[in-house]
Amino acid sequence: MKKLIASALLGILSLSPLFAQEKTKPNVLFIAIDDLKPVLGCYGNTVVKTPNIDRLAKMGTVFLNNYCQQAVCGPTRASLLTGLRPDVTKIRDLKTKMRDMNPNIITLPEYFISQGYETSGVGKIFHPSCVDKKVDPQSWTIPFFFPKESDYSNGLPVQKHYQSAELKALQAKENEVAVGDENGKGKDKKKGKKEDLDEDGGSSRGPAFECLDLPDNAYEDGVSALIAEKQIIKLSKSNKPFFMAVGFHKPHLPFVAPKKYWDLYNREDMPIAEFQEHAANTKDFSYQFPGELTSYTGVKEFAKYNDRSVNKFNLDVAKQKELVHAYYAAVSYADAQVGILLNTLEKLGTLNNTIIVLWGDHGWHLGDHDMWGKHTNYEQATKAPLIIAAPGMKAGQSKSMTEFVDVFPTLCELSGGTPAAYLDGKSLVPVMKNNKASVKEYAMSQYPRKMDKADITEEDKKGKLMGYSMRTEQYRYTVWLKNYTSDKPYSADKVYEIELYDYVKDPLEKVNVSEDKNYAAIAAKLDKKMVEYFKSKEVKQQ
Repeated sequence: MKKLIASALLGILSLSPLFAQEKTKPNVLFIAIDDLKPVLGCYGNTVVKTPNIDRLAKMGTVFLNNYCQQAVCGPTRASLLTGLRPDVTKIRDLKTKMRDMNPNIITLPEYFISQGYETSGVGKIFHPSCVDKKVDPQSWTIPFFFPKESDYSNGLPVQKHYQSAELKALQAKENEVAVGDENGKGKDKKKGKKEDLDEDGGSSRGPAFECLDLPDNAYEDGVSALIAEKQIIKLSKSNKPFFMAVGFHKPHLPFVAPKKYWDLYNREDMPIAEFQEHAANTKDFSYQFPGELTSYTGVKEFAKYNDRSVNKFNLDVAKQKELVHAYYAAVSYADAQVGILLNTLEKLGTLNNTIIVLWGDHGWHLGDHDMWGKHTNYEQATKAPLIIAAPGMKAGQSKSMTEFVDVFPTLCELSGGTPAAYLDGKSLVPVMKNNKASVKEYAMSQYPRKMDKADITEEDKKGKLMGYSMRTEQYRYTVWLKNYTSDKPYSADKVYEIELYDYVKDPLEKVNVSEDKNYAAIAAKLDKKMVEYFKSKEVKQQ
């Protein structure tokens, strides 16, 4: 694979002089929104206020059935930005660095560099702990932008997130203690699983949300939007086309947003999940304890349970509505920043010559199955928004199954290139041209877990599981495999557990029907497809 990628890179780079002067090539605005699930007007949500993203949706194609490769920031971003699945990138956690595993891997911005583009970025694009210097410097022709203290209207936020006067005073006091007593420094750091805590929250957690009457640029996303606005204006004056990547942190925890976005909603109108139990015929390991959420203050004391061993939580309804309110406010805040970018392109007169792609890196459980967060193979974690607008393409909605690995080849084709054969995804241009078309039968997601302690043997060693989840138009078929990833030879004896859900009869995933005799033929058919998928990965690795 490394040789194949390196060969492809050399071939691409050899073409770069041909495109250096081609200003007629479309620009690319690449918008990443952290932890954004499809709670958007253009996806049918009637409560949320997202006028700017909905405006973009009217310009392009909304992919209604889009799925991430792994529902956590590092792996899913690595897959989207390379067009390769987690078992190829080797990024399945929040600590492995992409180029340590694949030194010659080609990122999407690198591809555009080879096509004569300037590449620039601000905000969260790659997950910072999975790339060198937090941004993968070789992906950018212009040094990546990091907000400075002077960019914020109210000075640097506490822990990168909060503007509360009380928290700032507390931080100042803690800093004094840390300077005066080296043994006190860092003593209050929270502990938890790496996958739960996610790096963005910092080493010490504050409240799960903040509502203050402040301007947008009191927080990082507002600052990033203004930096991007200036940079787009500057790039538009160049004789080269540009690839401008803008990453917004919200609605990632903590759910921080200026008060005006909270005021868009009535707390009592906030929807709570209809089904808040574990599905029948399932084991606890496939669910997720809200470790990331409970690492913030003001939440876990409102839960009936706090039992990680069985993944039970049972959060008070009033607190659920408060958190949903906070999430929606953060979504609307991010939406307003998208509006700044669209308005900038429109004022420059380049809106119609720009490919715009907007995506949320994975979904988020807002109480369904008693879960809060990502980190699962279920629908609410794996389904993620994807909208692409491009010159010459009509607006519309597609029900085709799509995945984030499809973004790389799609942008290659939209910008006049030919997608490399080694990419795991397929170009979605046929779907953009004809919204009734389909480019694939299913989407694949995966997530690691551990076997139940009672089932771990000497042969199984650490009891590692990888759950591969195949989502078709009607079904989700998930196979949990012992000590296996798809870059290894597959054998049926590695199967630990199986889940099957029918979204026509059971859209809320209430019952696992993998052992139901009425679904035997369907389960067998999907299992055959799953095995074929694993075998195809073996061939590709060879």
